[in-house]
Amino acid sequence: MTEAPYYPMQRESRCPFAPAPEVRAMPPVARVRIWDDSTPWFITRHADQRALLNDPRLSIDEKLDGYPHMTAGRAAAAPHIPSLITNTDPPEHTRLRRTVNGPFMVKRVEALRPRILEVIGSLVDEMLAGPNPADLVQAIGLPVPTLVITQILGVPYADHKFFQESSSKAISHETAPEEAAAAGQALGAYLSDLLVAKMADPADDVLSEMGQRVKAGEMSHAEAVTMGSAILIAGHETSASMISLGTLALLTNPDQLALLRENSDDPKFVSAAVEEILRYLTIVHTGVRRIAVEDIELHGETIRAGDGVIFDLSGANWDPAEFPEPDRLDLTRAARSHHAFGYGVHQCLGQSLARVELQVVYGTLYRRIPTLALAVPADQVEFAMEGVAYGLKSLPVTW
Repeated sequence: MTEAPYYPMQRESRCPFAPAPEVRAMPPVARVRIWDDSTPWFITRHADQRALLNDPRLSIDEKLDGYPHMTAGRAAAAPHIPSLITNTDPPEHTRLRRTVNGPFMVKRVEALRPRILEVIGSLVDEMLAGPNPADLVQAIGLPVPTLVITQILGVPYADHKFFQESSSKAISHETAPEEAAAAGQALGAYLSDLLVAKMADPADDVLSEMGQRVKAGEMSHAEAVTMGSAILIAGHETSASMISLGTLALLTNPDQLALLRENSDDPKFVSAAVEEILRYLTIVHTGVRRIAVEDIELHGETIRAGDGVIFDLSGANWDPAEFPEPDRLDLTRAARSHHAFGYGVHQCLGQSLARVELQVVYGTLYRRIPTLALAVPADQVEFAMEGVAYGLKSLPVTW
């Protein structure tokens, strides 16, 4: 076997939308080397991911020996993390998901659409009244999903600087294990105090619902706190990245931006456009990770029980067998089969919320500001690559 290439194989720093050339040149299943010098299997094809991400011979239990952790910090923390929907297999995963699934179901998320419209409308007004140029990351990208997820979870928006900084440190590849642990503990302590308050005085939010389940013995206090942390981090980090990155992708593909602006009053077109932008960007760039609990034969290779497996989502979303001409951003493409949210039972809990947020933002922002343009050359836009999802450090725009 040839020497396994190192993973993550960085995308181009100035235009990271495409998978790294090494990924696109790889066979469907091959070994890669990760930070701890282990060599898990690497799966890049759409059809293979569809089959294996629903295969019970693969486990998401990160406490198992040989699990291909993303970072040294995550590996150090794994033995001490309570059971979550992100690290358990059915039936335990099914039980835990049921405790938080309600607020993220389609009907309840759709009921938030008017509120999200109010949020984006107010933020656009503020941006237009403020300095020009502006940083879209700070003006729109971060505030929209943060305002929404804090309302759903029951966390005061006034504390957003604290939890944004804590979550960034906790999940960054560049954070030392002890610093990541400290950030995670600080966020956990904050949410633990808030959970206790919600148990005494419940409101209409997820923390209050989990608090009542803790009181009923349906989940532990530690599970509720860790679940709250995961929802808070995922609920603002990824959508914030998608808003700014999607805007950059559209501004550098003006024909597609014009198409979206022309059809911004057509919900079906905007919905389909969101799916294509999700496919094209695939912002979770650290791979979906599993460990084999039984032997699996795939394309002439044997994945042995105990072997780690990494699914490269961008490989699947840029697989020409599923998406012809994947390099082309095409808002008329039928892209709903993408894996931007993963696939199978562990598919992203908040995907319905993310879709509605992006539909509202993409359907509103470019219509409200038809002259929106980059304030710097595209090759000067700085990318943030250190997290689970990549994003932008800033996006200077003018109008």
